[in-house]
Amino acid sequence: MLRKIILSVLGIAFLVGAFIYANYLIDSKHKPKPIVPKVVKTVIVDTVKNGIVPVVISANGNLSSKQRVELYSEVQGIFKTGSKLFKPGQKFTKGETLIRLDASEYYASVQSAKSDLYNSIAAIMPDLRLDFTEVYPKWQAYLNSFDINKTTPKLPEISGEKENYFITGRGIVSAYYNVKNLEQRLTKYRIAAPFTGILTEALVTEGTLIRSGQKLGEFIDPSVYEMEVAISKSYADILKEGENVNLTSLDKTKVYQGVVSRVNGSIDATTQTITVYIEVKHQDLKEGMYLEANLNAEKIENAIEIDRNLLLDSEEIYVVNDSLLDVIPVKPAHFSSETVVLKKVPNGTVILKKPVPGAYAGMHVKGVKSSVSTNDAIQ
Repeated sequence: MLRKIILSVLGIAFLVGAFIYANYLIDSKHKPKPIVPKVVKTVIVDTVKNGIVPVVISANGNLSSKQRVELYSEVQGIFKTGSKLFKPGQKFTKGETLIRLDASEYYASVQSAKSDLYNSIAAIMPDLRLDFTEVYPKWQAYLNSFDINKTTPKLPEISGEKENYFITGRGIVSAYYNVKNLEQRLTKYRIAAPFTGILTEALVTEGTLIRSGQKLGEFIDPSVYEMEVAISKSYADILKEGENVNLTSLDKTKVYQGVVSRVNGSIDATTQTITVYIEVKHQDLKEGMYLEANLNAEKIENAIEIDRNLLLDSEEIYVVNDSLLDVIPVKPAHFSSETVVLKKVPNGTVILKKPVPGAYAGMHVKGVKSSVSTNDAIQ
């Protein structure tokens, strides 16, 4: 009997324990889950204010001297040593001798031709005194002024038909022009600097034999340079001579002021571009230097300019509405390497100023107008 009572008590205790444990399990299922805090990303924004946006075209090119002379020899002779060495980097002033060739042999033939002309005129003087007394004084004065060591003076003006036949028949005129031709060629044995500049290329050295038609070097004016750039044909009617241009070096450390000096009147049929020539002056510039030009092409009204990374492939941009990101359609008007000009963006619209990684429409954000101060937050 006692055994039955003990078993009954244990059974009842087991049932009570099971009931309590079951209630505990039920209560644990309804325990509230921990609240995950909502992450709100801070973004840099800007308020749209449409205005006039100048379109700046970027183009690259090398500098070349505006005044450049390729030196060629028209005669043959030995290159004589001058007061300055004929070497690259050597400076010469205007009129100074660049190259002088040995012309002693040719000079002798010129002097011989002058002597023959003088003798021919002297031989007709007795006949002029007898038959052409009225023209004799001017021919006598010509002989008196004739100096074989100087440039041959111009023949006296022939006034009459008889005088013309007489002078021409004696071969005076042909002898005179033969002498002038020889004198002109004699000047080619000396090449003078056409302007003040610097020698950039020297292909010959002193003492060598120079042949006719041989290239000797290059001579440039280092004070004025030009840069040739190719621009899209769509700007052919916009670009004008006299436009100011900013030229920057490759490392972006120096800026030079240039001006559009010429615009080609034809369009390249292959590339559909137009060639623009930019003139620039500065003491730091050198031949062949590579620069980037920024040309002011046109002005777009009622537009804004933003970073190209902010424009989506669907031609939309992100805006901030009530702390949520949204997208609106836009109309790109001009693309540059880093920015894009947009139209049809309403004034007062709050847009992103910098790209946000992982952005999507409906994303919770807090916009600030400055990356330093957060006092201007847009909630």
